[in-house]
Amino acid sequence: MATLGNVGKALGIVGGVVAAGITYAHVETKLFRVRRVTVPLLPPGQRPIRVLHVSDLHLTPSQRTKQAWVRSLAALEPDLVINTGDNFGHTDALAPLLDVFGQLMDVPGAFVMGSNDYHAPSFKNPARYLLPDARIPGADKKVALPTESLTKAFTEAGWVDLNNSRGLVELRDGRTVGLVGMDDPHLDRDVMPEPGRVPGEEDAVLRLGVVHAPYKRVLNQLKGDGVDAIIAGHTHGGQLCLPFYGALVTNCDLDRTRASGLHGWPGARPDREGGEGSTWLHVSAGAGTSPYAQVRFACRPEATVMTLTARAV
Repeated sequence: MATLGNVGKALGIVGGVVAAGITYAHVETKLFRVRRVTVPLLPPGQRPIRVLHVSDLHLTPSQRTKQAWVRSLAALEPDLVINTGDNFGHTDALAPLLDVFGQLMDVPGAFVMGSNDYHAPSFKNPARYLLPDARIPGADKKVALPTESLTKAFTEAGWVDLNNSRGLVELRDGRTVGLVGMDDPHLDRDVMPEPGRVPGEEDAVLRLGVVHAPYKRVLNQLKGDGVDAIIAGHTHGGQLCLPFYGALVTNCDLDRTRASGLHGWPGARPDREGGEGSTWLHVSAGAGTSPYAQVRFACRPEATVMTLTARAV
């Protein structure tokens, strides 16, 4: 009997630890932060450019804390906003999205779409998330989202639509940034734009590649196009991470060591020994989750301020 009692106590302790972990994982979805990185990729002598990278909001009308945080990002006074998609977390999220992006849409910007900008999220078996690629063709019920309305609002505000397209953004100080992007590879909507440059791009201070999901095929195509850096989202930074180990999965074929943050592609960072031949890659851990899996562990929701500085002479 004593043995059974000990087993019962042990199970009780384990159950308590699991319950506490799940509770914290839900709380962490509201512990928003701003990650800051410095990237030396501008031509020598150029003044810094502050890029705000926002991704994977998965916003719902009831998420008041998240909405207030996104509004507050305008106070960071970025020079350029890059939105890498998965804005919607609910079919009725268009109005809240336009509200929270209000002041940011006064800033020069560009965007691509993610899968949850086309189809509303649906309930999935949580175990699917642990697969290297959680997609199961035809398994999810598709509920259309107001994609065209969001696109129209962004473009009317002056943001450049980079879904399988090239573009040019003029910053407030008159400098220009060349851009090339692709629609969501997670839905196989990606098509690399035809080679070439948009008018005026020859005077751009840098060129950025933008995509929602950082599948290897698109990273290689963007790098081959000669961009100075690639900006992506989608991974949620792993969403469920282990301390001292990191992400378990990336929900694409990108290795888990690059699930979030600043890295080099395909090798080491360009500023480190052995990084020759690589380009910069920034993957955002994003600021949201599916409304059916509102947990994050050791992976706080985030936006990133990328301060682009001049390269050393």
